[in-house]
Amino acid sequence: MALHHRNVNGGAGQVVDVALYEAVFSLMESMLPEFGMTGYVRERTGSSLPGIVPSNIYTTKDAKFVVIGGNGDSIFKRFMHAIGRSDMANDPALSNNAGRFAHTEKIDQVIGDWCASYELAHVLRVLDAAGVPSGSIYNIQDIVRDVHYKARDMIQMHKLNDGQEISLPGIVPKFTATPGETNWLGPTLGEHTEEILHAIGYSDEQQMQLRNTGVIG
Repeated sequence: MALHHRNVNGGAGQVVDVALYEAVFSLMESMLPEFGMTGYVRERTGSSLPGIVPSNIYTTKDAKFVVIGGNGDSIFKRFMHAIGRSDMANDPALSNNAGRFAHTEKIDQVIGDWCASYELAHVLRVLDAAGVPSGSIYNIQDIVRDVHYKARDMIQMHKLNDGQEISLPGIVPKFTATPGETNWLGPTLGEHTEEILHAIGYSDEQQMQLRNTGVIG
């Protein structure tokens, strides 16, 4: 938008001003209007999406995490049929979000129990076949194994001074002509101690005294 403004206003630019907290605040959904209209103070809700049921993260049999957004009316029906709960799929009380919200705890319990009975791969296959939005929650092991991370060169191997290998994230954003790279892994412990002490006025003799007293290594 700033570039567009410049192009249509004779080249005059403008300052783009944004605070870190504002970027997060804009993602708070209905938290502000809820408070402004009703005085309701929304507290921590964990992994669920308040008022949109079911939308939560569940644990599978193999101790993996899966996020499921089965909150659309037709999606919920398909979801319940897929996990063998046709009774809930056909329950008029659960046919819309208002009704499901009133039974949030019960619905979450049913879904949680089902997920806990199967490994992640099976859970995802069932949900995908039923057209229920879902996805696995990665841990760092999953990230390292992911082909997309590897293809994007986001898992990079480097060597420390002692020859030990260490993996570090790739550089972002990626530029086609001048891609970034990690060319320094940082100093060893105490590598710049003398340089820093000299810079702040410590003589060689004073530094020796500090070493003798164990203040520095």
